[in-house]
Amino acid sequence: MRLHICAVGRLRAGPERDLIDDYLKRFDKAGRALGLGPVRVHEVEDRKGGGMSAEAALLSDAIPKGAVICTLDERGKLMSSPDFANELGRRRDLGVSDLAFVIGGADGIDPSLRAQADFSLSFGKMVWPHMLARVMLSEQIYRAATILAGSPYHRV
Repeated sequence: MRLHICAVGRLRAGPERDLIDDYLKRFDKAGRALGLGPVRVHEVEDRKGGGMSAEAALLSDAIPKGAVICTLDERGKLMSSPDFANELGRRRDLGVSDLAFVIGGADGIDPSLRAQADFSLSFGKMVWPHMLARVMLSEQIYRAATILAGSPYHRV
């Protein structure tokens, strides 16, 4: 199952980029044997300042056709890391080819795009900068692969 991170904004070189690259590289190694991956990052930018609706159109274009859509949203479901790993494994086992994680811009995700989501994930009641949300998602994707593989990375 291919994973996609579809996000508003361009990530420049720096500590966030380094962390994301590291976790996704680790995931690629761990996930391959599990039928997970690779992860592809799709970055979109609303250069005309059209707001959430314009961002939603750009994000929709970035999501692969037929992909299961998971939005990252503070109104989403709180999951433990093992629950998240089980969700990825379940989707993979159901034959899902593509799973797209959608991260909105500063104002969030347009309601029309949120309504298209198959499920929504929350990293808590706090709102996180979208660049940090990418780091946290990348780490959790890697952690999910290690949980599914029975690796000691995740400790309870």
